[in-house]
Amino acid sequence: MTSEQSTMDTPLRKLVGEKTAKALAGHLDLHTAGDLIYHFPRRYDERGEHTDIRTLDVGEQVTVLAQVQRTAVRPMRQRRGNLLEVTVGDGTGGTLTLTFFGNQAWRERELRPGRWGLFAGKVTEFRGRRQLNGPEYVLLGEGGDGEAAANEEIEEFAGALIPVYPAAAAVPTWVIARCVRVVLDTFTPPEDPLPVTLRATRNLGGIGTALREIHRPSSKEALYRARHRLKWDEAFAVQLTLVQRKHRAAAWPARPRPARPGGLLDAFDARLPYELTPGQRDVGVEIAADLATAHPMHRLLQGEVGSGKTVVALRAMLQVVDAGGQAALLAPTEVLAAQHHRGILDLLGPLGRAGELGAADDATRVELVTGSLGAAARRRALAEVASGAAGIVLGTHALLYEGVDFADLGLVVVDEQHRFGVEQRDALRAKAEQPPHVLVMTATPIPRTVAMTVYGDLETSTLSQLPQGRSPIASHVVPAAEKPAFLDRAWRRVREEVAAGHQAYVVCPRIGDGPASEEEPPPEDDNGRRPPMAVAEVAPLLAEGPLHGLRIGVLHGRLPTDEKDAVMRSFAAGDLDVLVATTVVEVGVNVPNATVMIVLDADRFGVSQLHQLRGRVGRGSAPGLCLLVSEALEGTPARERLDAVASTTDGFKLAELDLEQRREGDVLGATQSGRRSHLRLLSLLRDADLIRDARAEAMALVEEDPELARHPALAASVAALVDEERAEYLEKG
Repeated sequence: MTSEQSTMDTPLRKLVGEKTAKALAGHLDLHTAGDLIYHFPRRYDERGEHTDIRTLDVGEQVTVLAQVQRTAVRPMRQRRGNLLEVTVGDGTGGTLTLTFFGNQAWRERELRPGRWGLFAGKVTEFRGRRQLNGPEYVLLGEGGDGEAAANEEIEEFAGALIPVYPAAAAVPTWVIARCVRVVLDTFTPPEDPLPVTLRATRNLGGIGTALREIHRPSSKEALYRARHRLKWDEAFAVQLTLVQRKHRAAAWPARPRPARPGGLLDAFDARLPYELTPGQRDVGVEIAADLATAHPMHRLLQGEVGSGKTVVALRAMLQVVDAGGQAALLAPTEVLAAQHHRGILDLLGPLGRAGELGAADDATRVELVTGSLGAAARRRALAEVASGAAGIVLGTHALLYEGVDFADLGLVVVDEQHRFGVEQRDALRAKAEQPPHVLVMTATPIPRTVAMTVYGDLETSTLSQLPQGRSPIASHVVPAAEKPAFLDRAWRRVREEVAAGHQAYVVCPRIGDGPASEEEPPPEDDNGRRPPMAVAEVAPLLAEGPLHGLRIGVLHGRLPTDEKDAVMRSFAAGDLDVLVATTVVEVGVNVPNATVMIVLDADRFGVSQLHQLRGRVGRGSAPGLCLLVSEALEGTPARERLDAVASTTDGFKLAELDLEQRREGDVLGATQSGRRSHLRLLSLLRDADLIRDARAEAMALVEEDPELARHPALAASVAALVDEERAEYLEKG
């Protein structure tokens, strides 16, 4: 330990010693004084106001403030020695069992009834009781046992606020608190990045005070002010980054692609067998105006599953083709790219078959470019793209590879943008002489604050109406553990739908029989749960059991591309009754005759993912049915989440729910590289007003000082908080 003054960049080993610094670096990725100072407490405990033990989830790493109620020693059955069981409570009626293996009589003497302590470990369940096995702990008051320093420090907060930090088994929260105390005693705060006028206008305290009070709050009011100030830093940095990106993009030149009367777009509109919804028409007008300008369009098109985004995107592509350019649609999977190819060819008819018999006079060509094309087919497709004969080009990330050259790329449409990183989109953009117009589509509804924060550099259009002819989808939870007969009924329901001439999906969380992949979570479960259901295991069981005699196909990401395409073609043609699949069917797969979906182990999927999956049924004239099968018991968070999904088909309500139940870092901080984000406190739900205010201030500041040249401390803060490597999340990479 040292008493010399420290700055944000001071290595922790100079402040807390080599051993502790190594643990902080290895387990929590904390290397400097600044890293530790910005490692904020996740919550604050206060005697008399404790975390409700009853709300703890199995599998969660927790630190609880609790009081010892009783202890019991009993012999172990499987091995020699005794087991010490300590029951602790938090004053709410909930209890937790702490188990210590081996002969540890000294712990029994130490953990006397009535003692308060902080207990840290992973929540497990044994015979219906939640427990921590061999937890780390520190007892409050009475010192001793090598934890005197921690006790003294924590006792400073007794009756006030005890910070509980995001911790690791090897670095419990009280060790972090002790290190923070050492750093704060020597810490020189950085120059305040927020302009003085902004701090005065928004009544924000200084950065040094905020950083001290968030770790060692003198009162609840002081803690609120500290958190509010630091949230402003986060929101302002994000909004400045987005506003700057938008400002720079607006200055780029782009070739205008105005609508051409009497062209392909008009001919397409004339042959559409249905009327566009008012929403499709309004969004079409917005996009058409954007395409006609001399600056690149950057627009996000969001809409519910089945709201008609593809038709809107196709009309934009045709406007660009009419203006002499090409349009590329980037899809996340080959299955979806091939489906888009078939769907767009069907919609265009003779307008998409230039050079073929029966083609329209001013038809274009539609090419599919994927990684699995044979050499001859690839050469032919690339020649069509390079010559400009193919006005519309569809593909996966294969479009990004060298060797795919466009004659005049005017529009990039990115489907399901959350599957792509910013570098991939920029690689495609670089294939144009001038920046092309960009349309980003997502069927995952986005709450207003997320759109403002994550997609803040894009204009946003929303399709909220469903086209006529779309059928309602009923959703129900099937509680397989409590009522096994309900699962039997679900399989009979599938047979009834097939007998009526319809088709069904069965979705599993795992592929099985092979290495883990993106759609393949590892089978082992530390919490003692059985492995998730797997396609490779479920399909033969269904074929031999409840769905015996039906035509069953299998689809997952590990199949060869030609096999995947053949399976989807068979299902779309009605040659298969049931498709057992992973989430590879989550987006874009369109089989109107499929009316029922059974999602096995539904609690293993996210809210938005379940909403996406069930959008695969009810796409025709017959009503859709989605059955969410789960062993989650009534009253558990997992079951409540499923009940919420079953209760509404409003994707925006579900997106809010999804956001509430996910850590903010999953929305804002996670990057594809796995790097740690500095965004800690901002809540997209609770801080909507603050985010809106931060955006307004960011727009005003960038308008007068686009590169923040007059605010060097702020520019440095923004660069540190949201550097280019972390900027993937800004475009939902």
